[in-house]
Amino acid sequence: MGQKINPISMRLGITDEPRSKWYADKKHFGDMLVADYRLRQHIKSKYQFAGVPRVDIERTSGEARVTIHCARPGVVIGRKGSEVEQLRNELEDMVGLPVHVDIQEVTQPELNAQLISEGISEQLKKRSSFRRTIKKAAETAMQMGARGVKIEIAGRLGGSEMRRQERAVMGMVPLHTLDAVIDYGFTQCVTKSGTIGVKTWVYRGEQDAVDSRGAAHQQDTGRRAPSGGPR
Repeated sequence: MGQKINPISMRLGITDEPRSKWYADKKHFGDMLVADYRLRQHIKSKYQFAGVPRVDIERTSGEARVTIHCARPGVVIGRKGSEVEQLRNELEDMVGLPVHVDIQEVTQPELNAQLISEGISEQLKKRSSFRRTIKKAAETAMQMGARGVKIEIAGRLGGSEMRRQERAVMGMVPLHTLDAVIDYGFTQCVTKSGTIGVKTWVYRGEQDAVDSRGAAHQQDTGRRAPSGGPR
């Protein structure tokens, strides 16, 4: 089953958390689901150059909280927070509730599977060599500390008449191990020849090892005093 379903949905509650957190009855579930989809599409299309791999939505009674994960938060925040305020008003019109917008920076975009897929898609649109593109992306992720990377692209590669598939695999990607922290990303690259699908798997290690590395990084960051401040 590990090779046949989405790695993120398979590990919900184990190594990952749901992207949407709310409860609704049968009467309102469909409307809220469609609203979440439109909200995410609006954010992705408006800030496509900010590198937005994930949007978390949490609804409570009477309000909603939207957390935007992005590689370049300055693009979303804008000058003196003007972009965030405008985005908040747009989301409130779409959702019909008061919305709180939080911005969270993606510290290592080279290890984010969704950003890797979108980066490969941009290169393919510029007619770059697909073999060189996926190989370079996999090598960059491995150099940044990934334990394993797998990239698959399928479609009319290079403008060929027949559909074909190419794959780049480095390291190990244990899809059946539930404790394995595996990030998955998918995007569609629309070219003149047709649509090319780009899938990316990034294996960062076991859950306990990843948590210990994150705790050590936070402790090391906390020891550092800000420049110009008290030491």
